[in-house]
Amino acid sequence: MNFTPTELGASIIFAIAVLHTFCTSYFEALAKKSSRHSGLWHLLGEVEIVFGFWAAIFIIFMWLANDLETAKEYARKRNFTEPLFVFAIMVVAGSKPILHFATQFLHKIGAGLQIILRTKQAPTLYFLTLSITPLLGSLITEPAAMTLAAFLLRDLVYRHKCSTPLMFGTLGVLFVNISIGGTLTNFAAPPVLMVAATWGWDSAFMFRNFGFEACVAIFINTLIVTLLFHKQLVEPEIKNKVAHIPLDIIAIHLLFLAGVVGFAHDPVIFMWLLLFFIGFTTAYPKHQSPLILREALLVGFFLAGLVVLGALQGWWLQPILEKMSPTAVFYGSLALTAITDNAALTYLGSLVQGTSPEFKLALVSGAVAGGGLTVIANAPNPAGIAILRSHFPNAAVSAGLLLVAAIPPTIVAILAFRLL
Repeated sequence: MNFTPTELGASIIFAIAVLHTFCTSYFEALAKKSSRHSGLWHLLGEVEIVFGFWAAIFIIFMWLANDLETAKEYARKRNFTEPLFVFAIMVVAGSKPILHFATQFLHKIGAGLQIILRTKQAPTLYFLTLSITPLLGSLITEPAAMTLAAFLLRDLVYRHKCSTPLMFGTLGVLFVNISIGGTLTNFAAPPVLMVAATWGWDSAFMFRNFGFEACVAIFINTLIVTLLFHKQLVEPEIKNKVAHIPLDIIAIHLLFLAGVVGFAHDPVIFMWLLLFFIGFTTAYPKHQSPLILREALLVGFFLAGLVVLGALQGWWLQPILEKMSPTAVFYGSLALTAITDNAALTYLGSLVQGTSPEFKLALVSGAVAGGGLTVIANAPNPAGIAILRSHFPNAAVSAGLLLVAAIPPTIVAILAFRLL
């Protein structure tokens, strides 16, 4: 492996950042014990801060190791379209009219299932949220699906006093299902988007090679977790008066959502749409709730840091991928995606010359199957953490418990992609 001192420094800082994500709960505990430096410890305990913080350390390191112009040039050449898109889609998808529409949609489906299966409302909505919403990610993109699902689960599960197994079991299934649920098309999942144009994969190809397997894994994961925790779910309160949001307001919000998704690769356009959307919500405050600007900015900051640090990991990742057989690539990419962003992993794999179709399928299927194991494994994961984190003990999501909770649904995804 040939590498420069800058690349080595980037990998060391990257490793420290990954380790930091496993220690956020420790820093949050320190913030409560140490009043003198509680602000600093709380900052370091914010998982969304981690990669942005260490990316800044790396830019300073590059400045000292080389010069300021080199560091500035490196930062200028990074592509920050994905962090900007996730920021924009979170704000739009997390708006009150969109959430109201999604909730009513699931309630309508749930009402029919309750009559047919004679089940209670809470388990039915829980099942639909963890199964239908991830599949919608293939149409509205995975970050949008994650935002919707996280808000729906917040109201259905996390706002109530629930056990640790329910909290992390739900989160593990959510992350895995979102990661594989966007593979029915070629534009919705970041790791697929990175290779689709290079390898000539269209949506029909994705549906043929990933669609059935992803659907089976999602429904098995959701059925298992629903059967395990259905007795712990709290039935939603019956409200005498359901908030009425005019259909034209909902339709305009859906048009904004469609516009941001449609121009996902054009940051100038979708950021203009976002600013226009913010202006529209200000004009009609009666039908709005506060936009999640803070949460979306933190997630964008996290992903931007991942872009800065992840760009220099190719010196050790690519040689590893080049030496692997298709079977080894599947399990190798599944393991590697837990410590690297799966989109960066598939992008590096697309640079390997002369690979077989089996190699390509194994690389992508392994990357998406492992996308729920850690916060950094899949780009939408930080969005879910940002929305749900305040409901966890000490307002911190344990990376170790998340890993444990995500392993069973990941095994189901592995079996689906390898055996079906």
